[in-house]
This record gives sequence, C-alpha cells and structure tokens, in this order.
Amino acid sequence: MDTIKTWDGSDITPELLQKMDAYWRAANYMAVGQIYLKDNPLLRKPLSKDDIKSLRLGHWGTTPGQNFIYVHLNRVIKKYDLDMVYVSGPGHGGPALVGNTYLEGTYSETYPEITQDESGLKKLFKRFSFPGGIPSHVSPECPGSFHEGGELGYSLSHSFGAAFDNPDLIVACVVGDGEAETGPLATAWHSNKFLNPKNDGVVLPILHLNGYKIANPTVLARISHEEVENLFLGYGWKPYFVEGNEPTIMHQKMAETMEIVLAEIKAIKQKAADGDTTRPIWPMIVLRSPKGWTGPKFVDGLPIENSFHAHQVPIADPIGNPEHFVLLENWLKSYHPEELFDEKGTLNQDLQDLAPTGTRRMGSNPHTNGGLLLKDLFMPDFKEYGLQLSHRGQTGPGDTLVTGTFVRDVVKENMEKRNFRIFGPDETLSNKLNAVFEVTNRQWEGDTLNTDEFLAKEGRVIEMLSEHQCEGWLEGYLLTGRHGLFNCYEAFIHIIDSMFNQHAKWLKVTNELPWRRKLASLNILLASHVWRQDHNGFTHQDPGFIDHVVNKKASIVRVYLPPDANCLLSVMDHCLRSKHYVNVMVAGKHPSPQWLNMDEAILHCTKGIGIWDWASNDQGGTPDLVMACAGDVPTLETLAAVSILRKNCPDLKIRVVNVVDLMKLQPHTEHPHGLTDADFDALFTKDKPVIFAFHAYPWLIHRMTYKRANHNNFHVRGYKEEGTITTAFDMTVLNEMDRFHLVLDALDRLPMLEQTADYLKQEMKDQLILHKNYIDENGIDMPDIKDWKWDV
Repeated sequence: MDTIKTWDGSDITPELLQKMDAYWRAANYMAVGQIYLKDNPLLRKPLSKDDIKSLRLGHWGTTPGQNFIYVHLNRVIKKYDLDMVYVSGPGHGGPALVGNTYLEGTYSETYPEITQDESGLKKLFKRFSFPGGIPSHVSPECPGSFHEGGELGYSLSHSFGAAFDNPDLIVACVVGDGEAETGPLATAWHSNKFLNPKNDGVVLPILHLNGYKIANPTVLARISHEEVENLFLGYGWKPYFVEGNEPTIMHQKMAETMEIVLAEIKAIKQKAADGDTTRPIWPMIVLRSPKGWTGPKFVDGLPIENSFHAHQVPIADPIGNPEHFVLLENWLKSYHPEELFDEKGTLNQDLQDLAPTGTRRMGSNPHTNGGLLLKDLFMPDFKEYGLQLSHRGQTGPGDTLVTGTFVRDVVKENMEKRNFRIFGPDETLSNKLNAVFEVTNRQWEGDTLNTDEFLAKEGRVIEMLSEHQCEGWLEGYLLTGRHGLFNCYEAFIHIIDSMFNQHAKWLKVTNELPWRRKLASLNILLASHVWRQDHNGFTHQDPGFIDHVVNKKASIVRVYLPPDANCLLSVMDHCLRSKHYVNVMVAGKHPSPQWLNMDEAILHCTKGIGIWDWASNDQGGTPDLVMACAGDVPTLETLAAVSILRKNCPDLKIRVVNVVDLMKLQPHTEHPHGLTDADFDALFTKDKPVIFAFHAYPWLIHRMTYKRANHNNFHVRGYKEEGTITTAFDMTVLNEMDRFHLVLDALDRLPMLEQTADYLKQEMKDQLILHKNYIDENGIDMPDIKDWKWDV
C-alpha cells in the first residue's frame, strides 16, 4: 500500500489502511456469525454443530461490500468531523448495519444487554433472524437506520428528503444494483435537480455494483464501464469508479476516491455559500466488487463468491453435511477473530479508535432518530380562515382553496425554522392550494424560462411528476425530524400504496421501541376526488386508497372525510399538529355547499361523528330512518334526499348522521377512535334502516360495521366502478348514490310508506329520466340540480 495524500495535506498511511482492513474483517466476521452462530461466537473452542443455528436466515451477498463502505465512511467522518448518516438501499443486508453499529458501540448503548464482550456477541448472534429477535434486514430495531430495508427502491428518495433543509448533513446512500432497476430508484437520480447546495445538505450516492440479484445478473453490472459512466453523466452526476476484488488495492482506491469526492463536495458548498447559484454536478461513487466478497469460492461445485449463489445463505447445511461444516469453519477462521478481539471478546482498542465517537457515529446520529430533533410547528389560528355562513348550504369557493390560505400561513410562520414543506406531483395548483405561492415558490435547480411560474432556487414546495419521489422525499424529511404535507389526486395515490405500507409499518414498530422518538405524522391530502372528475373520466376515478389504509395497524392510521371547508380547516390543523400517524384527508376543490359555521365544525370534527340536528326531525322520539353520509358529495346528496323526503313525507322521522372520522365506525376494541356499541347504537339505532351515502367503495362500511347490532339494516351506496366523462351529478347517478336513488332506497326500506309512496317513487324515476335527457342535450346538469338549496 502507498501513502495517500488527503485534501487537507495529511497522510493516509499503509498502517492505517491495514487497520481499516482489520476492522472490515471484524465486520465481515460478525456478519457470518449473525447468520450462522448461536454459541461459541469467537471460536474460542472448536466449532461444533451445537454452535450453529438450526435455521439459518439472512443475506450475505451485499454485506461485505456494505461493510467495506462503512469503514471508509468512518475514516472520513472522524478525520473531518462530518455529520453523516448511512442509508442502506440493499437493506436486506442487515448484518452489515447491525454489525457495524455494534463495533462502534452504538448497539450496546441502545441495547445494554448486548454487551461489548463474548457474552454480548453470543446474544447478538443468536438474536439475529431468530424468534423473538431482530429481522434480517435493516429495520427500525437497528440504531442508525431511518430507511426500512424490506422493500427496494426508495433509498435515494429518502436520502434527498433527509438532506432538504439540513445544510451540514451528508447522506451516504448505498444503492444496490438490483434496487437500481426499480422505477422509483431510476427516477430518483433526478433528485439532484431539486437540491439547493447552500440551504440543503449533500447526498452521496454509492452505487454498489456487485453483479447479481437473487438469481439473475443486474442490468447495470452487465453494461460497459463507458455506458454506466455516460448514464450518470446524463443524469447530471460525476461518477468516480472503484473497481476490483483484491482488498489491499481496493482499500487504497476507495480511500483516494473518498478524498477526491469530499474535496469536490466542499468546493461546491463553498461556491454556494459565496453566492454561486449554478446547479452543481455532484459527485457519486460506483463501487464494483464481487457479490459475497471474502466468502467461500465454491460450495458443492457451484461458484459462490461473485455469483448470485452468494445472495442469501451460501453454505446451506453445515449441520447435516460434513463438507459444509468444514467450509463454514474455515470461512469463519479466515477472518482471524483471535487477531481482532481481546481476551474478553471486545474489539481491540486500536480498531475501536478507527470509529467516530458520540453522535458522529452513524449509528447514533440524531437524524436517524428524527423525533429527537422534532420541533412543534408554529401554527396560525385556523379559525381565522373559516367561511362565515349566512345560511346552510351557502356555496363556498372550494374546500381546498379555503384551506390553502391556512396552509400558506403555516408555511409563512415556519419559514425561518425551515421545517415544513409541501410535496406534490405537479398538482399543488390543480388541487387549489394556490395561496401557498403567495409566500413561497417551488424549489427548482434546473434551467428556467421567462414563461415559468413560481420556480426559484429556494422554495417550500417541491413538485415532480412522480408520486414515488414526492412521497419518498416527504418520508425522508419526516424521518429526520421535520413536518410536511403531500397533496395528490385521489385516483393516483395508489402509485405509492407500497411506500405507504412500509412507512406505516415503520411507525408501528418504532412506536414499540422506547428509544425511538415520535415523528411528525405523514399527512396526505387527496383532492380531485372520484366524484368531481367531469372532464377526466374513468381513469381518474378510484377512491380505494382508503380501503388500503384501513388495513394497517389501528394505532397508526386515520382517515378523515370533512364535509365542507370549515371542517377541512379543523381537520388539517389537527393533522399537522399530530405525531406518529398516517393521516389521510379527502376533500373537494370545486365550489360546493357549506354546512357548518366554524364553532359547529370544531365541535363536529372533535367528535368525529354526530347527528346533524338542524337537518333531522326526530328530536324527542325514535327515528323511522337514519340517513348517514361520509364525504362532501355524499353529504350533499344525502341532504338533498332528506329535503325531498321531509317535504313529501312530513310525518316521517329522519335522523341525519355525518361522519368525518371514518375510524369512528369501528368498534372501540379495534381502533382507539372507535365507538362503543352503546354510542354506536345511540346514533344509528338497533333496528331502524340506515341509508349510508359513502365517498368510496360501499363494502368498506360493511366491513367496519359488521359486528354492530344494526348492521343488517345498513344499506350503503358509494362508488361501484361506474364513470365516464360526464357531469358532476351524473357521476352520482351512474353509481346510484344520487339523491333520487337515495330516496328510492329509503322508501323501499319503510313498510309504513308502502301504501303512500307510489307517486313519490314515480317522481324520482321520472327525475332520473329527465336528468339523462337534459345532460345528453345540454352537456350540463339541470338547473334544479345545479341551483339546489337547502331550505327545509
């Protein structure tokens, strides 16, 4: 090894690189031990079959490369006092992060029972991928992690989210070459067009080309060096290559490259601080090393190192197969643990000294436990933004348009703190949050033209036409201790179904770890919803994300369907203040009727569900019929149906129940917001018909209420996959959730009206025919529909 000059003029000596190689061997040894051993962790006695786990689970192939990266990052962190975190894109390589956080001391500080000695090593090895232990991927249980390793594709998006508004932070993001084939990751390379070099941190991607996925070669590993280089140059990166398999040479190459890369990063940051607003070309590293590096070369005549066979557990049966047993023993001994750990089983002091200390250790960096850094938002008084009602049903300008003024001032009040951002896939204006652009712009580092609007080098709104990136950026932002809002078209939020899954699971697990601190909630505002897609048609009509959300753990998810602007303001305020939830809000953006003044809205939203006495006429008695609704358009159609029934059947006792918090419908034993049976029955009765107009798919209401006493009398109308380019009201007709169908349904459920309702039924059917003829001729809804007013 040669002496290497660092960018500050000091030396990296061969002796230092040899120690780093020993540290790397220790990390690799720990990885193999985690996968295979439950006892005899340092081979202080001859290996026996009793020392080996009966079931061996884990991923070896990516681990040695990640260990190699970690030790080189440790060096530069310590030398230059860097604020750096590590994101493991190939997060199934859990042994790397667990092992390295143990070696640096963080793991034992987090879990004191995992001591820094032979006893602690034994416990650590046994608990890995073992019942009652820890997962085999990079999970919330691992200190230093804020990126769930279960599903691939989001590491780079999370890394950029972490870097936004963290000017001193460097996020080292290891991107696996299998992960690089996913759509979200391939798109995430463009995130460099949104990173402000002055106000934001740095993302250092390290593309790990180890050649293989589970059973196939990876695309990027099988194209030429030149093609890989051109690909990333085209993305706007400056790639540096570290390639080979001989450890001595690779350590020297990696150390040299890290010095070059950090010097470039420092120069970019300095230029930005000096006022240079040119979008920089950030450096990245391409590490090409063998999959399963330093592992067995062959097992049962099959190649292991540098092949896909190294992906998981390369030696399959060391207990039952004598040849496998010898291979495992020789593999473990090849790292010479006796040279790395002292007589107590503690990592040798000269190797411990290679790691950073305190919160500079990547396992204990506070950004990886973002709740430690979380500060409450400065919140304006949402009541000041409410609509003043002169009468029920007064037309408002659009619920999200009204709420946009409140969100605008949330942005304004937190501008200096730089801890709140809005993310959306090119839909912030379309979703009528227009007011935010009165105080901020979209952050954009690309070229701009005179015809552009609201683009600037700095802004609190970030938009890219990729739901994956917007969600991933926001998740990374939240996970590192900030607040935000994601707005999206309702139909296309499904694109991030799986991302939501992973985040909800992260929240659920971290909720059970006392050392993890609570994060700001993931707040999702869905507008441009299913019932108001007049010109977009069938492709833009899908309210099923709600069903998907309700599947997750009740302690984590919340769904809100505010019926008007004042209710949306109340809900938005609550969600932005909340912690450790996923809050889904569904709201309209078009002019629509307003039902509650601000005081009423606050009371109603606080309860989450309630009887609207002003719309009901069953006071002092038992209702004959319950008309329930959840969502802005279902509320409108329900009230219109109630007005028809009350005018034509004045003796009929009707109760109107509106639902804002959908989780209220579940039993209190299943969701913390759920109603007791007694409270549910007090609203919906035990035996009266309930006609329920619902924003989404009808069967969700049945699923949430099937245990209730009156469930058999619930008749739910909602979206049932009928839609086209048509009028707003016709959408409700096509799905039989309109006022006329609701009236017909109610009449069919009321035997008392059997002899008197024939004419009203005929009138409802006539109105449906008149409606169809009118829109076919005029292309708009009938005046009686468009101009309908609540006047009961």
